[in-house]
Amino acid sequence: MLMFEGTDTHVHVSATAIFEAGSLLAPGGGLDMERICTYVASRLHLVPHYRQLLAYTPIQRHPIWVDDERFDVSYHVRHAALPQPGTEAQLKQLAGEIASQALDKARPLWELWFVEGLAEDRFAILAKIHHCMVDGVSGVGVLQTLLSPTPDATIEPAPRFRPRPAPELVDFLSDGVAEGARVTSSLVRTVGDSLLRPLETAEGLLDTANAGLQTLRSGFTPTADTPLNQPIGRQRRLDWRSLDLAEIRDLRKRLDGSVNDVVLTIVAGAVRQFLKQRRVKLKGLNFRVVVPVDTRSGPLDMSVSNQVAAWFLSMPVGERNPRRRFTRIREQTRELKRTNAARGIESFLRFADWSGSTRLTFWGVNLASVVRPYNLIVTNVHGPPVRLYLLGAPLIEFAPHLPLFENQGLAVAALSYLDRVSIGVSGDRDVVPDLDAFAAAIDYSFDELRAAAQR
Repeated sequence: MLMFEGTDTHVHVSATAIFEAGSLLAPGGGLDMERICTYVASRLHLVPHYRQLLAYTPIQRHPIWVDDERFDVSYHVRHAALPQPGTEAQLKQLAGEIASQALDKARPLWELWFVEGLAEDRFAILAKIHHCMVDGVSGVGVLQTLLSPTPDATIEPAPRFRPRPAPELVDFLSDGVAEGARVTSSLVRTVGDSLLRPLETAEGLLDTANAGLQTLRSGFTPTADTPLNQPIGRQRRLDWRSLDLAEIRDLRKRLDGSVNDVVLTIVAGAVRQFLKQRRVKLKGLNFRVVVPVDTRSGPLDMSVSNQVAAWFLSMPVGERNPRRRFTRIREQTRELKRTNAARGIESFLRFADWSGSTRLTFWGVNLASVVRPYNLIVTNVHGPPVRLYLLGAPLIEFAPHLPLFENQGLAVAALSYLDRVSIGVSGDRDVVPDLDAFAAAIDYSFDELRAAAQR
């Protein structure tokens, strides 16, 4: 994720959380920022990277985390206000402006903007966290670390932060020797295990090779050239829509698929509607999306920032019938699950991590930028099913937003919370000046699929 970053590609994820203010209002009517700052500081020991900054090893230039000896929580917890009574449109505009600003690489890579002034005694948190620190699943983990499932407004005392000094050159050299020994030991252990289980090893290698070939075949098949896939700038627009989770689950049952299939079909219909408005010829259009896939097999480890692979999937945007769109997406996702297609990218990432090769990762990042294997990123994350609170203030809505990569003017992220699914859309300010039209197309596509499922 660090290597994907460029002048116009700020690789941070964003989120908009809307709360009822409740007891967090100060006597003057604004947010009690001193109390909020104290509370955030009291939770940071649970997410160590949030008090660390990036450094690089002196020889191989590997990125590492080191404690920030001058850490100041007030730099990261920021305060803004809308002219009362602030509207949702004004909040979206502010969210886009904040998302357009790159994070400071000389400090821990996150910001929380507390925005007061929303109508009906509400406030919002606009979060920015670098993608090297968080993926969708660990992002939900960070949310649950900061918030509470009960309306308890007490602030627990936090352990004192004692930053460790940055390593010296001799430490890097000794760590390099130790790392080399670890890699050698890992290789010997892997080879030994393989010799003890030759049939299982052969089958595993064959499955991995097939997954890798499928990934390469998908990645090198030319994608459509659309108005959404143009050079991007630094400025962003953000928008979101909230859909009823019970209705999405009902569609899943009626159409015999998964919640993810329903979300992907809704996005496919929105893309179709949006491209039709731009007079794009849809028949035969190879519009490919990349769908991040969580590869965790155990409990969530907050010290591991990203643990995802990906599927490549062709969106049937040329299909007029929403039921047939759903069927074609369902067939693809079932085949991708059956063949364990995500293993191809996962194996590459594991090999790059195992080998310690930043050059290998650099080549992969540059190849992805040149080949452009997809038109759009669509992610769907299962969020908290219970009400969450910030110092007694209930969370009403939570919308996620993805970063944009080179020649990718639009990105879509879905997250469930309580009985709703929020679909957040990020757009380049110039490539997609009518982002609100795409957000409206999500509603249109949802209604269209519901009507088709009832026939």
